Amino acid sequence: MLPKVNQVLFMQVNSIDEEEAKEELKSRISDVLEEHILMEIPMRVKSGKIKRLYAGDELSAYYVTEGGVKNYFITSVLGFREDVVKLVVIKKPELEAITKVQRRNFLRVPAELEIAVKVSEHIQFMGLTDDVGGGGISFLCEKHMPIQVNNMASCWLLVPFKNGKVDHVPFKAEMVRVKPTEDDSLLVMLRFIEISDRDRQKIIRYCFERQLDFRKK
Repeated sequence: MLPKVNQVLFMQVNSIDEEEAKEELKSRISDVLEEHILMEIPMRVKSGKIKRLYAGDELSAYYVTEGGVKNYFITSVLGFREDVVKLVVIKKPELEAITKVQRRNFLRVPAELEIAVKVSEHIQFMGLTDDVGGGGISFLCEKHMPIQVNNMASCWLLVPFKNGKVDHVPFKAEMVRVKPTEDDSLLVMLRFIEISDRDRQKIIRYCFERQLDFRKK
């Protein structure tokens, strides 16, 4: 389902400035045209202050539909239009470029990202992810690591984005499955136990960018 008039868009600017990239913004859709969407000047969610955008800004956006489904897409600012109020013109997403995320049903994508894992003061190591998603990840590590199902771990995931920005995402997770692989490694599947909404959103955004890359191939 494409976004509609009067729906609220939540968004973040894909900026190399860390503070700007953290800010969550919201706006209301004024009109939906064939190739463009017109929206009101966005406001900062926390402060309620206006956020100035510039032509060329890339945005990670989502809107919520029935049942609490979040619909994520990436767009960009094309320009501005004067009406009763000043409006921002953004690129309208293709239907197939919208990723729907239901509660507890997060998109997962294959990815090799660096991850630091701390199980205890004596068990700390680095690994590479096998896949990542908004609800958890799996990673590969050396087979001799003394880990098992139900272990809790504090982790730091290195997440790169298309705009060149790299974020460190911290979280706590439970090991829900541990199994040996054919190449003499361990595949460990983690379920997030503690992760901030902001950091979960970073992982979802990364998954979405990866999915778009797969569709282009």
